[in-house]
Amino acid sequence: MKILAIETSCDDTGIAILEVKGDKNPVFTVLSNIIASQIEVHQKYGGVFPAMAKREHQKNLVPTLVEVLKRAGMLKEKTSELKNKNLDTILEREQELQKQLIPFFKKHAKPDIDLIAITNGPGLEPCLWTGVNFAKALSAFWNIPAIPVNHIESHILVNLLDDPSASSGQVKFPAIALVVSGGHTQIILVRGIGKYKILGETRDDAAGECFDKCAKLLGLGYPGGPIISKLAEGIETHRALPRPMVGTKDYDFSFSGLKTAVLYADRKISNKNAQYKKQMSAEVQQAIIDVLIKKTIKAVKDFKAKSLILGGGVSANQELRKQFQTKLEKESPQINFIAPKPSLSTDNGLMTAITGFYHKKNTKKWQDIEANGNLRVE
Repeated sequence: MKILAIETSCDDTGIAILEVKGDKNPVFTVLSNIIASQIEVHQKYGGVFPAMAKREHQKNLVPTLVEVLKRAGMLKEKTSELKNKNLDTILEREQELQKQLIPFFKKHAKPDIDLIAITNGPGLEPCLWTGVNFAKALSAFWNIPAIPVNHIESHILVNLLDDPSASSGQVKFPAIALVVSGGHTQIILVRGIGKYKILGETRDDAAGECFDKCAKLLGLGYPGGPIISKLAEGIETHRALPRPMVGTKDYDFSFSGLKTAVLYADRKISNKNAQYKKQMSAEVQQAIIDVLIKKTIKAVKDFKAKSLILGGGVSANQELRKQFQTKLEKESPQINFIAPKPSLSTDNGLMTAITGFYHKKNTKKWQDIEANGNLRVE
């Protein structure tokens, strides 16, 4: 089967086409995968503004779809009349999108797609709705079944795409998943595909938010994670910052206190030269890593997990991966450590596609698909 997947949960417009052969031991072939980034749009503000991100999605979705279909060899021209009366209703709140999508439908033939997968939550609700309405319009006009996909689950299951051996049984259950991104930091017990329980999550800022906000305080730019990671390379740390909630018996996180500590520490420094920024970057990164590793390894041991799965944009951090591997090799060498390629850590359409495949029996009528910014994975 061929799956067209759409991801608009935050500020990246991700569209991909994934071909799947087989069911019990599926073989995945990426036919095309494109991400239209909005980083340059949001850089000057130091963060993502939902209304602005929504407008960018409206501008990016159709051009990205055209390019995805072209790369997959599925873009076929065929002038036709528009006979579907549902489009005006579906796209009534997506005027910019409607201006582009109607001409697209008139010009191009229905592609050879079997399923449309769409991220419907969690995330920024205005952005989610734009993607959902886009997918509903495609589903209605092309008469292709659609399936809503949970964004957090996608960050877990994308590992099956990245590592073919994992999908054939090397992900041993129960597993512990750490999904760590700009908007979410969660430790999840995974008993199998579709069987999840959230053990702990952040009570305030997510780890990715903490990276971004600390980078902004230090005048480093946006997005903060990659910048801090780069500056921290080769810098020895001195535990100059707190590790909030690192010693509590639960699996929850809190990173707002770390951000405040960075603010007060920065106010005391008059000479904020390049070396200072490198040192503070290393201190921030190590404080976040220490908390993430301590809490996650505790969950691995408490629930006798056989695998540890990383997911989310922050999982692209190479120092985080390195220290997780070192810790596991020392204390729990039997644990199967799984992390996606950095290119699949950040939001993308392929993660939505593979999750849609594993839930393909749960398709919905396009009328019944709705966005939910607070959707839970449980």
